[in-house]
Amino acid sequence: MPKQSKPSRPPVLDQEERRHILAEKRNAKMARSTHAYVRGNTNKFYDWLQEADVKRLPQGPAIWICGDCHTGNLGPVADTQGRIEIQIRDLDQTVIGNPAHDLIRLGLSLATAARSSDLSGVTTVSMIEALFEGYLLAFDAKHAAAALKKRPEVVRVVMREAVRRSWKHLALERLDDIEPTIPLGKRFWPVSKIERAALTGIFEKRSISQLATSLRGRSDTGQTTMLDAAYWVKGCSSLGRLRYAVLLDVDGGAIEGDDLCLIDIKEAVKAAAPRYAGTPMPTDNAQRVVEGARHLSPYLGERMRASDLQDHSVILRELLPQDLKLEIEQIGETEARKVAHYLALVVGHAHARQMDAEARRNWLGDLGRSKSKSIAAPLWLWQSIVDLVGSHETGYLEHCRRFRQYA
Repeated sequence: MPKQSKPSRPPVLDQEERRHILAEKRNAKMARSTHAYVRGNTNKFYDWLQEADVKRLPQGPAIWICGDCHTGNLGPVADTQGRIEIQIRDLDQTVIGNPAHDLIRLGLSLATAARSSDLSGVTTVSMIEALFEGYLLAFDAKHAAAALKKRPEVVRVVMREAVRRSWKHLALERLDDIEPTIPLGKRFWPVSKIERAALTGIFEKRSISQLATSLRGRSDTGQTTMLDAAYWVKGCSSLGRLRYAVLLDVDGGAIEGDDLCLIDIKEAVKAAAPRYAGTPMPTDNAQRVVEGARHLSPYLGERMRASDLQDHSVILRELLPQDLKLEIEQIGETEARKVAHYLALVVGHAHARQMDAEARRNWLGDLGRSKSKSIAAPLWLWQSIVDLVGSHETGYLEHCRRFRQYA
């Protein structure tokens, strides 16, 4: 039998070629559904906030908020010891701002998920009521901890999967193999010699190499070897920014399981999310993201570092097998209210831990204004979500008209 030749190595793309291809991929992802459009078009939400009558929104205390709090940015996250909780998973837009913005954005995401699942408007109303109830419960220290353990079925399923996962699962999912290489193809593109040299250099910094060596009882020697690197085609709203996958050997020994480490490197850019004026935040965007993560998602924050790469501010984090995205593209009527309640509880818990007792009392009082007899949620929340659903439905159809050739 003739020996099969290896497939040819894909060419290295320049920055302009990458941007063009990634823009097409992003437009195709956003054309899949209104819910996908909401997740991928964060700027439309911020544009609405600038145009909306913000005086009707409660002005919460100055705390770190997610800034892009949609359902896809929540899910199981592991800490350095392997413990797992549902936390916020993506903090690219984190700022010190108004916590009401996170609640509204989460409500918009849930409402469009309901519409994508062909659930009735009555169910959507019920979900927004549950959203508000769950958020309020997070500020009840006596009952919030127990409520966080009572997960709806869709959350229990992803948590069970997270608990059982190992490095092999991560390697097969991310790398298509358990060999210590990154397979080039649709998801991973080759990097240039200059990029590879820069990526090698970043792990010569002890503060960065410790990110890998200090996790899960590894010997904190700071010794790492870069086995492979590739440009990573990943995300939606972030497609077009620099994104790399780096495979490390953390001790120079046998190349297997715990000796391997997969690092995600993502470019940090200026947040589009509105921040409170006069509040001190790191001026470096990567440092801002890491600091926000430490306040909102401690499990994730302790596994992140800020650095620079070829004059770009970047965030590094080790990917763990237990880190999963919570997917609710299709949700049943029975689960819809439970999911809305639980996810709002998670976000509320991230907010509440940053407030003292007085700030909590004042914020709860502000949240309850503008009550309605027809819905057990304040009118400012309901009206904001209704306005946003309408504008995003229109924007989604217009997006499909403009970019249907990529779908």
